[in-house]
Amino acid sequence: MLRFAFVFLVTPVLWGQWRVGRAEVDITPPARMPMAGYYYVRLNEGTHDPLFAKAMVVEQAGVRMALVAVDYVQIPRSFVDEARTLIAGRTGIPPTHVMISATHSHTGPELGTRLRSVEPEIDALAKGFWKRIPDLIATSVEKAAAALAPSEISVGVGREETISFIRRFRMIDGTTGWNPGKKNLKIVQALGTIDPDVAVVVAGKGANVNFALHLDTVGGAQFSADYAYALSRSLREVKEPEFSTLFTIGCAGNINHIDVSHNRPQKGPGEAARIGTVLAAAVLKTMERMTTVEPQPVRVSTRLVALPPATYTAEEAERAKVVVANYGKQNANPFYDQVNAFKVLGLMELGKRPVEAEVQVIALGKSVAWVGLPGEIFVEHGRAIKLASPFAVTIVAELANGNLGYVPDRKAYAEGAYEVISSRLAPGGGEAMVAAAVEQLNALFRD
Repeated sequence: MLRFAFVFLVTPVLWGQWRVGRAEVDITPPARMPMAGYYYVRLNEGTHDPLFAKAMVVEQAGVRMALVAVDYVQIPRSFVDEARTLIAGRTGIPPTHVMISATHSHTGPELGTRLRSVEPEIDALAKGFWKRIPDLIATSVEKAAAALAPSEISVGVGREETISFIRRFRMIDGTTGWNPGKKNLKIVQALGTIDPDVAVVVAGKGANVNFALHLDTVGGAQFSADYAYALSRSLREVKEPEFSTLFTIGCAGNINHIDVSHNRPQKGPGEAARIGTVLAAAVLKTMERMTTVEPQPVRVSTRLVALPPATYTAEEAERAKVVVANYGKQNANPFYDQVNAFKVLGLMELGKRPVEAEVQVIALGKSVAWVGLPGEIFVEHGRAIKLASPFAVTIVAELANGNLGYVPDRKAYAEGAYEVISSRLAPGGGEAMVAAAVEQLNALFRD
């Protein structure tokens, strides 16, 4: 059910040239902060590479939009709302014209979802840093807006099929295996196909790169932007020292980097460097055949879509309190028990309200459109949006403007496994988000 919608259309009489500004702000937290990504307490032990909020502001005929990518596992909706308010006050860019997404690096800070059973002084350190994050995000956009200068914009889509893999498998016994291990002889087939698209938008002294692959290759207890760091470093070495790469993750809820067909290790900074380098090569090849985007109106549409929540029993609710109380302790419960418990607690906090999802579209004329979806979206949804979109290039970024958790497609609910157990949405939620995105894309394209 759609609760309400806003559509903002601006059609200037004269189409002036593009103006583009870019900026990067260091958002690396202090040492010892709890780290995100897993269902156990992991305290930071240093920094392998810094984390950034990277912003790109585009202006045409006085209308501006901003893309921000943050090297964290997710960005809570409250942080997004506060950052957008600050951005509007400092730059005049309306909140609806700002898309803030997380790259989904699993070697960044924990932002509250599972900050439990940690020493009080570390809790205080974490919460103190949280208060700074919206300001740091807003500062990146403020600096990018101040750096606006005439620029060309070009777009292209390449392919890379060797570094991403579906992580859900049909097993011999009919069950669904989630990351079942390398060379597992019980694997029958992968439950889906990847999205090999490498979308590249070159604007100003930098590029926006979008690719559907989990950022969970480094591991360990040091802060790292994962393969997005290696991608950025490689492109900077080839292009110029000031070249800025704003990476956004595509719909990768059921995609990671593990190739089960061999036994070679795939973890650590070296693996992140390998993936980032391979992806950089795909980007560089794509840059050789880009299409220039002529100055066209900047248009934005956004909808809040009300989605039905998953259900749970009274027994599950009582059990969840016990399981979460054990989080981080030696007697912590089995993995799937913890996954379900945190899901149930989130639903209990929601009460009887629907789950709100902001589905946002930002378009440059009829050439390129960005779609922002708030969650870990299954690849099937991303491909469906791109297939139905009338735009020449459509870029879908997950974990944009908040995080609803996993968003499986309908068929996955019958298959089960981790993503379905953790999802706070009832079946059909992802399809409703796809429909809202496609409707907005068509509306903006027709204008």
